[in-house]
Amino acid sequence: MTDPSEIIRIAARGDGVTADGRHVPLSAPGDRLGSDGGLILGPHHIEPSCTHFPLCGGCQLQHLDADSLAAYVRDRVAGALVGQGVEVREVLPAYVSPPHSRRRASLRAARFGKKLHIGFSSENSHRIVDMAMCDILHPVLFALVAPLRGLLIDLVEDRRAAHVRMTLTDQGIDLLLENVGADGLETAERLTAFAQEHGLARLCIDEGDGPQIRWEPEPVTISLGDVPVSFPPFAFLQATADGEAALVDAVRTATANAGAIADLFSGLGTFALSVGAGKAVYAAEAARDLVLSLKFAANRAQRKFAADHRDLFRRPLVPAELNRFETVILDPPRAGARDQALQLAQSDVPVIAYVSCNPGSFARDAKLLTEAGYALDSVKPVGQFRWSTHVELVGIFKRPTPPSTR
Repeated sequence: MTDPSEIIRIAARGDGVTADGRHVPLSAPGDRLGSDGGLILGPHHIEPSCTHFPLCGGCQLQHLDADSLAAYVRDRVAGALVGQGVEVREVLPAYVSPPHSRRRASLRAARFGKKLHIGFSSENSHRIVDMAMCDILHPVLFALVAPLRGLLIDLVEDRRAAHVRMTLTDQGIDLLLENVGADGLETAERLTAFAQEHGLARLCIDEGDGPQIRWEPEPVTISLGDVPVSFPPFAFLQATADGEAALVDAVRTATANAGAIADLFSGLGTFALSVGAGKAVYAAEAARDLVLSLKFAANRAQRKFAADHRDLFRRPLVPAELNRFETVILDPPRAGARDQALQLAQSDVPVIAYVSCNPGSFARDAKLLTEAGYALDSVKPVGQFRWSTHVELVGIFKRPTPPSTR
């Protein structure tokens, strides 16, 4: 018989849930609530590796062991599908990125007198946790944090917050600084000297009018499917290289025998370039700078490729357009792709590979597709944001019956 005070699962927001339904922060499966309300630690509760946990908002689950963390990632996806009444043939084992693998980060910086704090904000708060260590950032990114304190102390107004956005690209760190004072020749020279000293790939300043490049010795790129793609400042990129590979592998399984492929919400071409070699590929994306980068990269690589500047929320592909493709890849923002899913539900596309960063919106769209006759063959949960409640996945949908007999 289950002890009603025992933690039996971790809820979506990271709280442990007892057998009798109580939510307990910072608990792990197998922990128990004592009679005095204290937590009796179980075998899956470990000592967090970071001294900033749990105050820092970068992690919520450092107290879980590896098995419990992987189970949480898998259960987030499976639970969302159950909540929508969607059946899936197979929920695959979760992939979780290792520590020190995050290749992009958005930090906050604020000056308090003669001291500058830089780091992630506490969860649901504007309080900045001054970062002395970090077990999620790639070491190359973390190594820049201390030098940035010296640079920004004179560029950030007292008790005003600035944003520090870093991405690890083919050429090194792409650094974007927002809401900093960067006027004057002396400041310009300091910025250039900083970029040179630390081997930055690019340094941009955004004072409210968009990024201005202050240093870029050669064009900055990110390689997707071995194709270098021009990288706009802090453009969207999967959080870890290994997490990206896990997502791409899941999509590749669905597209291996396909002819023409459509990649909708394509971004810079993470999937279109990685799985589209030797195939006819159509890519649609609303951000013009990303479309241009993708188009030029595909042309240089001599791919059979069409990149379309198209807002799929306002103008989704309709069945007559969709039916030209053997596989459709979807990778929408967190809100999901309801309007595009409705059009796909009316189409004859044999296979849909749906990449999602939100199990909830994915499950909602999955319900539309399965009610229209698609079968959800598999889902692959991916935890790129290690120790975070942020979960991603790839769902593979198939038409079990030929369109002519439906």
